Amino acid sequence: MREIGIDRLDDLARGAGILGTGGGGDPYVGKLLAREAIRRHGPVTVYDIDEVPADATVVAVSGMGAPTVLLEKLPAGTEELTALRALEAVLGRPATHIVPIEIGGVNSMIPIAAAAQAGLPLVDGDAMGRAFPEAQMVLPTLIGVPNTPMAVADDKGNTLVVDTVSNQWAERITRAACVQMGCQVSCADTVLRGDQLRDGLVPATLTLAEDLGRAVRLARAANDDPVRAALDALGGVKLFTGKVVDVERRTTGGFARGRARLEGTSTLELSFQNEHLLARRDGEIVATTPDLICVLDTDSGEPVTTEAMRYGLRVTVIAAPCDPRWTTPAGLELAGPRYFGYDCDYLPLQGRYAQLT
Repeated sequence: MREIGIDRLDDLARGAGILGTGGGGDPYVGKLLAREAIRRHGPVTVYDIDEVPADATVVAVSGMGAPTVLLEKLPAGTEELTALRALEAVLGRPATHIVPIEIGGVNSMIPIAAAAQAGLPLVDGDAMGRAFPEAQMVLPTLIGVPNTPMAVADDKGNTLVVDTVSNQWAERITRAACVQMGCQVSCADTVLRGDQLRDGLVPATLTLAEDLGRAVRLARAANDDPVRAALDALGGVKLFTGKVVDVERRTTGGFARGRARLEGTSTLELSFQNEHLLARRDGEIVATTPDLICVLDTDSGEPVTTEAMRYGLRVTVIAAPCDPRWTTPAGLELAGPRYFGYDCDYLPLQGRYAQLT
């Protein structure tokens, strides 16, 4: 058990921004929400997965929508607690713990804000080990845990609770509602018992995010290479260093979709749907979802989200292996490249480091 206070948010947000693979929302916005909630309500207690009682009611709290919208339409800061209370009313019992649905960007910070507001502890883990664009793309889906009932709330006070026949249908219905609610809502869903956390979560990802963010900060302060510090912390590989020369981006169907072209000694093209999903270097695929494809500012090591990609940025693209459960047949069916319409199979990073560097 430990506490997250305001002084720990900078490192945590930086690391979560890197782990978010370009998506998950702007970590700076999330940091502001978490900081204000902690300022008002006090630090958040964090428990390891093994410290959570078997009969606990653990609720995932997150944001849904297009990250590009978040740049202009800031949350009111009340949505996450409103969604949680709506879900509890349907469940007929209160949540005992909050957990992030993903470790990316704003969605690592919103659960901290919700935990502070609700006076509940936070679980050190998440349901992805990265960020994915769709609600069914969580490890609980692989073990048969429904993500409904799912409650969504917007900044105006509207709430909606859906109960669906599958997690895929939950994504379809709530995504349509999200679009109508302004492309930015908060969600409370994917209720887990304490004894399901080991199979349904990637453990200690809040700790990983904070350690990663700290490593980048300390490397920069020591005039060392912050990108190398990130690579060492993740066990990753450098794919490319160069300049962003073109970005094609559109907000459609509640997602930010597009491509970015980077030039250096070679050319790299990134394809994204909120998160980076495919990387091609000189036309050859070098990394695919579900492995992590992350873009960092070359000088500072700060994460660059898909909505912040713009002409002239000097960036380094790195890749890191995903949780091994995502590379099983069921995991690849849920979040592999073919699900997103790419005509290729998953290309494992493991064993290819020498070829890629």
